[in-house]
Amino acid sequence: MLAVFLSFSLSAVVQLSVKGNKIVGPTGTPVVSHGVSLFWHNWAGIPYTAATVTSAASCLGAKVIRAAIGVEPDGDGIAAQAGYLTNPQLALTSTYAVVDGAVAEGIYVIIDWHQHQINLNAAKEYFTTVAKKYTGVPNVIYEVYNEPAGPSWSEVKAYAIEVIKVIRQYDTDNVILVGTPQWDQKPDEAANSPITGYDNIAYTLHFYAGSHGQWLRDAGDKLLSAGYPIYVSECGGMNADGDGGVNTAEWNNWVSWMAKNDISWATWSLNNKAESASLITANNRDICSANALTEWGRIVKAAI
Repeated sequence: MLAVFLSFSLSAVVQLSVKGNKIVGPTGTPVVSHGVSLFWHNWAGIPYTAATVTSAASCLGAKVIRAAIGVEPDGDGIAAQAGYLTNPQLALTSTYAVVDGAVAEGIYVIIDWHQHQINLNAAKEYFTTVAKKYTGVPNVIYEVYNEPAGPSWSEVKAYAIEVIKVIRQYDTDNVILVGTPQWDQKPDEAANSPITGYDNIAYTLHFYAGSHGQWLRDAGDKLLSAGYPIYVSECGGMNADGDGGVNTAEWNNWVSWMAKNDISWATWSLNNKAESASLITANNRDICSANALTEWGRIVKAAI
């Protein structure tokens, strides 16, 4: 973990940029932040509020929080509140609450378009709105495509370029994260055909330690060796379906790999759903209460 402590201090948020395969601060020193991702905003058990951000920062030690803005129902049969496509105002107010809370707390915030398929026009509309609102706010990191499930890298790349164009009309500097195919498990494909013509672009890799091991780290190493940065904007210690026990040994392997490479990460998820991936016990909304944390929550708090 030594690399983490040698990286730029996060006592205050600084403007991030990309230098080679690192995300750095104004002095060129890597900035590494550890934190948590909220659950889909339209299905979240832990609310999208400034108070939630405060609790994540003060009680878990999070230096980054991810607002997972759901776009449409995702086949899980949970649609009491619709995603952006049918209730854009809820998506925007949820975004604003988390971003404004992160700014107040002095931590980073990932604005995540939480989708598995491509909805280009809706994405352009959404990111136009939020980039206009938060231009010049150094806390903000944009994630334009959570986990491409079906599209090829060429399709993801073409989509991402169109969304990047929209963001850069209003926000010329903040880091933009781009997903890779197969739920962010093919970063090596981006290495072979990277996005060019824009600064401060990084690529996401998502892992779940119960399902993903050295082979995925090898794919990440190919992207890093090609000179491009990785941001692990979602990860877990259990299986990729969010359940099963925590694979502690493999989780530790991942933590070591991320530390060695100055990679920031956010864990899935700050939620109270009855599944292994939840940081908070079922039906509990008090993040700071004595018995709030699940086994996974305790592991994450220790790692942060």
